[in-house]
Amino acid sequence: MDLHEALYTTRAMRRVKPDPIPDEVIRSMLDAAIRSPSGSNAQNWRWLTVADRATMHELGRLYSEAWVELNETIYRGKREQADASGDEASKRIYSSSQWLADNFGESPLVVLPYHRNDPSGASIYPGVWSLMLAARSHGVGTTMTTILGIFKQNEVAELLGVPLEKGWINAAAIPCGYPLGRWGLAKRASVQDVVYEERWGEGPDWVQDEPLWNPGE
Repeated sequence: MDLHEALYTTRAMRRVKPDPIPDEVIRSMLDAAIRSPSGSNAQNWRWLTVADRATMHELGRLYSEAWVELNETIYRGKREQADASGDEASKRIYSSSQWLADNFGESPLVVLPYHRNDPSGASIYPGVWSLMLAARSHGVGTTMTTILGIFKQNEVAELLGVPLEKGWINAAAIPCGYPLGRWGLAKRASVQDVVYEERWGEGPDWVQDEPLWNPGE
């Protein structure tokens, strides 16, 4: 796959099929992940994969509880605001996120990256992105979610035998599967609208309204 196609079309794929992912594809995703840079090349990470149905169903229960807690706290009122404003993009995202919460336990695979001594995440998240790009090259959809680590860190650790006392922290959960939807460019603000040059608030002297890579070209 062309590098730019992977970069431009690796979007959040929350709706996926339950079809299993072959071991060689999982191995390829993880091998790409660990080739990413880490501070001082410490590689102070562990990558935990879960595909067992019983364990996935328990993770699904925990994820559903975490989703409810998220909506009662950090996201409180946001869905109602989106409905009231008629913001179709936000409503689609909430619908997709709800689908994931309802079906997390049916995902054929979830990857849980753990780190320690990496408070900013600068060493773990490049690896997460590399894993997601590698998955895209195999036609596997992914999304990164952090609510299990935020709301259910201890319960997940107990379920999976993670030694939290040794400093391991969950950075994310990446459910993986062959997507029900289609790949494509996600809509974004024009690049000049979010980029400054030299000083805060001073926009660039160029304009790029359309993506520089387009599948139709």
